[in-house]
Amino acid sequence: MLIKRVVFFLLISTSSLFSQEKKWTLEECVNYAVENNISIQSSELDLKTSEINKKDAFGNFLPSVNASASHSWNIGLNQNITTGLLENQTTQFTSAGFNVGVDLFKGLQNQNQFRRANLAVIASQYQLTKMKEDIALNIANAYLQILFNKENLKVQQEQLQLNNEQLARTQELVDAGMVPQGDLLDVKATVASNKQAIITAENNLLISKLSLAQLLRIEDFQSFDVADEQLDILESEVLSEPFETVIAKAKESRTELKLAQSNLELAEKDVSIAKGAYYPSLTGFYSFNTRASYADRVTGFQLDSANPTTVIGYVDGTNQNVLQPNFTATVGNALPVFEQFDNNKGQNFGLQLSIPIFNGLAARNNVQRTKVAQDRAKLNYEQTELDLEQNVFTAFSDTKAAKQSYEAALQTLEARKLSFNYAEERYKVGMMNVFDYNQAQTALTNAESDVLRTKYDYIFRTKILEFYFGIPLIQNN
Repeated sequence: MLIKRVVFFLLISTSSLFSQEKKWTLEECVNYAVENNISIQSSELDLKTSEINKKDAFGNFLPSVNASASHSWNIGLNQNITTGLLENQTTQFTSAGFNVGVDLFKGLQNQNQFRRANLAVIASQYQLTKMKEDIALNIANAYLQILFNKENLKVQQEQLQLNNEQLARTQELVDAGMVPQGDLLDVKATVASNKQAIITAENNLLISKLSLAQLLRIEDFQSFDVADEQLDILESEVLSEPFETVIAKAKESRTELKLAQSNLELAEKDVSIAKGAYYPSLTGFYSFNTRASYADRVTGFQLDSANPTTVIGYVDGTNQNVLQPNFTATVGNALPVFEQFDNNKGQNFGLQLSIPIFNGLAARNNVQRTKVAQDRAKLNYEQTELDLEQNVFTAFSDTKAAKQSYEAALQTLEARKLSFNYAEERYKVGMMNVFDYNQAQTALTNAESDVLRTKYDYIFRTKILEFYFGIPLIQNN
């Protein structure tokens, strides 16, 4: 029993350690978000609803078939079929039937509704795709922010290590009486400032992890981490394309424009469906019914032997009685139910034509309402096209600017490195005070941070531009 507990504890510990050591790649983050994001799940439900509506539209072409059946008890004062007198009695009746109806012509509304349902499915698919694309961009931005904060933290930690080494050297020089005590205080202040910068960098990293974990709906954000991917800076081929080519490619591939186009086509179909109310409708129908009774029935008549004749009048002049045979009804049980169903069956079929003449302006107002919605869909399409052009232009310009900023940051970093090396040599031989030395070191650190910032900004801007050009955010191997 003890061995089992130890093995169980080791398994749990190993599983926990594995979960804590897992580092998410960008592809894993995007795929996980697509599968678990609430907005995407809601959009998937909208797609399922559109597919169900398509089945409804197809069902309009099929006939409607309905069956009915009833059984009733009639209790109270009823006529006795044998005596003809009203008596308190209970009778039972059963009836059954079915009817079929089919639209033969309905102003092409059924055809237009089916076409609209197909368009609605396509629009829902575009909406789902757009939702996934937006989530993927947000995930990529948050992911790159974590990578930037990680590298920035490394820069600050390396800077702290250098400052600690400088502090030790300065302490030795102060102890030897070669530099004043003020230099040591300046170095200590620099170390303290660097420690504060590390705390800020660690906090920024934690916040960026929290932001991505929230996008992924992961509760344990403290142990959440991403893989330390090395992203190479490669100039995108899209930047070498003419701006007009990028715009044309974006209009061809971007989902939001396809979605706006689908919504416009849906609005046009709504107008066609509304106009169908102006036309006559022709419906075919067929019905079948039958019934059965459980009351006694008259099976025949026989001469009443006790009173064979009945006086029904007198002959004028002779006053001779006019006699009629006196027959009495012979009562028997009700026929079998299925035999009654067969005897009492009936059918009804025909065509029904309905011509709209005046319906309180309802059809006309509905057509006008759908036309207004169509005009709004046109405006929305035009606005989406303008927004797309603006976004592509912004992405194109931002990517070029980000590239130039990154290249300038690299040049600045190279210059700061040379300047710092020169300052370090001068400081070692006593030709520079510690304050100027620290200034050179701070400028180098800021240059390294600027390179990181411009690097990841350039990567993200490039991703956005390629995204508009139709290049997937994540390249599948």
